[in-house]
Amino acid sequence: MLNAFTIILCCQLAGEMLVLWTGLPVPGPVAGMAMLFVGLMIRGAIPDNIALVGDGLLGNLSLMFVPAGVGVMLHAPLMAKDWLAISISLVVSTLATIAVTSLVMRRLGRAE
Repeated sequence: MLNAFTIILCCQLAGEMLVLWTGLPVPGPVAGMAMLFVGLMIRGAIPDNIALVGDGLLGNLSLMFVPAGVGVMLHAPLMAKDWLAISISLVVSTLATIAVTSLVMRRLGRAE
């Protein structure tokens, strides 16, 4: 299990280095997980130990939102000052996400 966790963290580190060296406009962990995904696709299967560690991380994913929640509470006065702009951007970005997801699903649905 430690081996699988090390593989996941090494992919994250490789993603961080790739973003640092190339200046890609994506977070390093996202690039690393894309690298892990490509590696698993080439392999053709997910090893049991990586699946077990991944399930454990996903099972505790809500803990990853605690620092973000603390940050929101820490900056509550700043957010209260710009509540209208924040609210509009949240609504517009949510609607845009729903629209893009719908278009992608319609396009992929036709491919079958």
